[in-house]
Amino acid sequence: MKLQFKNSLSLKLLRIALLSAVVVGGVLSCAQIVFDAYRVRQAVTLDAERILDMFRDPSTQALYSLDREMALQVIEGMFQDGAVRKASIGHPNEPALAEKSRPLQDSSSRWVTDLILGKEHTYSIPLVGKGPYSEYYGDLSITLDTASYGEGLLADSAVMLLSGLLRALLMGLVLYSVYQWLLTKPLSKVIGHLTSINPDRPSEHVIPLLKGHEHNELGVWVNTSNQLLASIERNNRLRHEAESSLLRMAQYDFLTGLPNRQQLQGQLDKILTDAGRLQRRVAVLCVGLDDFKGINEQFGYQTGDQLLQALADRLRAHSGSLGALGRLGGDQFALIQAQIDQPYEAAELAQSILDDLESPFCLDQQNIRLRATIGITLFPEDGDTTEQLLQKAEQTMTLAKSYSRSRYQFYIASVDREMRRMRELEKDLRDALLCNQLYLVYQPQIRYSDHRVVGVEALLRWQHPVHGMVPPDLFIPLAEKNGSIIAIGEWAMDEACRQLREWHDQGFSELRMAVNLSTVQLHHVELPRVVNNLLQRYRLPPRSLELEVTETSLMKDISTAAQHLLSLRRSGALIAIDDFGTGYSSLSYLKSLPLDKIKIDKSFVQDLIDDGDDATIVRAIIQLGKSLGMQVIAEGVETVDQEAYVIGEGCHEGQGYLYSKPLGSRELVAYLKQAKRDETVNM
Repeated sequence: MKLQFKNSLSLKLLRIALLSAVVVGGVLSCAQIVFDAYRVRQAVTLDAERILDMFRDPSTQALYSLDREMALQVIEGMFQDGAVRKASIGHPNEPALAEKSRPLQDSSSRWVTDLILGKEHTYSIPLVGKGPYSEYYGDLSITLDTASYGEGLLADSAVMLLSGLLRALLMGLVLYSVYQWLLTKPLSKVIGHLTSINPDRPSEHVIPLLKGHEHNELGVWVNTSNQLLASIERNNRLRHEAESSLLRMAQYDFLTGLPNRQQLQGQLDKILTDAGRLQRRVAVLCVGLDDFKGINEQFGYQTGDQLLQALADRLRAHSGSLGALGRLGGDQFALIQAQIDQPYEAAELAQSILDDLESPFCLDQQNIRLRATIGITLFPEDGDTTEQLLQKAEQTMTLAKSYSRSRYQFYIASVDREMRRMRELEKDLRDALLCNQLYLVYQPQIRYSDHRVVGVEALLRWQHPVHGMVPPDLFIPLAEKNGSIIAIGEWAMDEACRQLREWHDQGFSELRMAVNLSTVQLHHVELPRVVNNLLQRYRLPPRSLELEVTETSLMKDISTAAQHLLSLRRSGALIAIDDFGTGYSSLSYLKSLPLDKIKIDKSFVQDLIDDGDDATIVRAIIQLGKSLGMQVIAEGVETVDQEAYVIGEGCHEGQGYLYSKPLGSRELVAYLKQAKRDETVNM
């Protein structure tokens, strides 16, 4: 910590020294001035006595002979002295033989000097004759003006005061310099060393002894400080060791070093609080070893402890996907998976742990295999407290062991079945394309200006041989997860382009095909090349292929998405943003992205008649699209009232069950022909 100069001891000392010097110098100078004023008053009296003594005899002679002319000459002689203001010769009881006066001197400093010396002083001496009788004739009187004396006094006082203050200040600076050299500078060096001391290891930096101060108070202080720092570090080390030991004993498992049940519960409390605020799932996995008692009996408890330590290390390898990991006690461990989206993520983690246990543990040249059963509970479905989730996970694990071992089990049987079904679907999805289980259906898009069919949206379907029709919102995420979405997406785009070429050849040349792009496809580096090749292969005119992307897929990597969209647009494809209004950040990027169309999500359209908020959102999206020069299409139009509303707000196109459900290629051709006949009749 650097000491600011304004707070330094040196500055305070300088202030005190200078102030003390000024006070002492001022007091001494004032005392000298008072003494000088006294001397000046004495000088006035002496001058008066000198003048009177000088003119006594001529004044006596003039008064004795009553010679007025002579008396006037005497007075004129006295007035040669500038300080004489008034003079007279005469008997007190008779008119003066001669007298003269002049006004007081005009001086700017009189207001000060008059206070010190008075305005004027009058002096007189008796005039007596010589002889044995010493006859008294009268008095010689003079009045002296003090102005000239006061000016000299002020000049001398100013010089005295200034010189006195300067001498005092100089002495103060000398004293300050001495103090600075002897104490302040050495202290500053010591402070500089103190600031470089590491609080955690104070004795690593020893304060060096100051040269010339080895045996005085500063040297003793430095040595004492070094001893104190060493003692502080020693005590801190002992205290930290004791605290660490107590903390680990209270919060961590002594054998594995993992958090114990108490510490794990505290961590889970925080995770549940965050998950509740963000409305996300949390999975609690209780891992229990199968027949660990038999392993202890066969290999010994020491080997069993080593196995538990090795198992803890393997579980730590999954820490990247965990919010917390701990040992509940005995052969049971708990893993907390924070903020997951779907239960199958917990199933994947559980299966990964079981797969890891397939590799044996090598201890003391022995290969030992462990088996485990895992119970899984979910927040908030299975409980909303730490105690509930841990207890149910342990119960589920124990129950699963009673049926079969080396597997995982969800707390709710229906969830467990659903997870197993999801794993089966994910596995079957890899072969769905090769087995011709995937196909496309098409939903018409109506232009509101003339109510003509101007496009269709290609929708992917999966007909599973066992489970029947699998919804797209179920199998598309699975395809994105296992990587098969790239091949499936290319097939769907190829099939849509081929079908569009066929419809154009049948006379529906103005028809446009809309194809959805998944998040994985949009960020795939080969997407622009694939689209360009398809447009050339099937000789599709520009703007006849429309690619729909979602808000969330754009926001995951906006820069890469923008580059791909620009490449797709150069190939002649239209770009539409699907499910608009359901994302979080689209508005801030909408203007900068190369988009041609906005598609209003059906969740807003279906309730806009009864829900004022949805109606406001729909109106705002339409106005936004129009202001940016984009086409706007409403998805999910099912009633005439909904259609009337979006048309009234200026929507350009619509799509939904009001016009048609998704149709196969043959049914769509019939729909298009019927729509063309209806147009002819209306004309």
